Amino acid sequence: MLPENFILYSIQILLVVVMIAMIIVVVRSYLLHRQPIFKRFGLGMLIGFITDFGDTLGIGSFATTTAAFRMTNYIDDDRKLPGTLNAVHAIPVMFQALFFITAVKVELTTLLPMTTAAVIGAYVGTHVTKKWHAPTVQRVMAITLLIAVIIMIVRMITTPGSNNSMGVHGLHGWWLILGIVFNFGIGVLMTMGLGNYAPELIFFSLMGVNPAVAFPVMMLDAALIMPTTALNVIKMDRVSWRGFAGVAIGGVLGVIVAAKFFTSMDVDLLNKLIVVVALWTIFGLLRDSMKKNV
Repeated sequence: MLPENFILYSIQILLVVVMIAMIIVVVRSYLLHRQPIFKRFGLGMLIGFITDFGDTLGIGSFATTTAAFRMTNYIDDDRKLPGTLNAVHAIPVMFQALFFITAVKVELTTLLPMTTAAVIGAYVGTHVTKKWHAPTVQRVMAITLLIAVIIMIVRMITTPGSNNSMGVHGLHGWWLILGIVFNFGIGVLMTMGLGNYAPELIFFSLMGVNPAVAFPVMMLDAALIMPTTALNVIKMDRVSWRGFAGVAIGGVLGVIVAAKFFTSMDVDLLNKLIVVVALWTIFGLLRDSMKKNV
């Protein structure tokens, strides 16, 4: 059996390779197709910094980015919103995973199968949603945001898992099978605009695992789900390139800064603000989905 450290370092190498592949895809799109990745660069950096700063603290980035994009008219086609969320945050989230994959001990027999299931779910999800029309995307995004808001409220009220032992480092038996099935579903839902952090933190807490132990799993999941989704939706032309570089670069900076505050930052007020903003965004998505589409 391979030493655990060797496997973890191999995962880090894989993340770096995938990150380089993503950068090459973005640069190629810019050079060959003149995609406007530097348009509204300053605003994009601000959005990326704030959303991925919160993401690193476990808040998630999809709800906040969706709200920011719609408030600033950052993208002009809601059909591309789910794909853009995954693509634009892929590189920052891989940085997160590099920070946290070895920071907290988690059993590889939990980490690897659950991550694999999530990646397969992401591949399936991109093909399920590829022919959706704008009203369908808007309604599904509204529903996924509502689910995220409910989960965030539950977390704020109950702080699930905070008293769970740090001595539990993984799932076993039927709980692991349930975790694999759960993560497959999360992979599918991420392609529709639902972030994986809050649902996975709740899931691990219910399984008796301390939320701190769940961080490497949920970050590695996101770090491999997002590029899997991104590479598929880019091929399908379901990504908005406007300001892509600004959000991605700002996101990386947000991750680096947030990593220094990870253990001391009080995010309760931020969560409450995000709930309010997300509810307003849900209203806007549903309102727009009801309009007559030409």
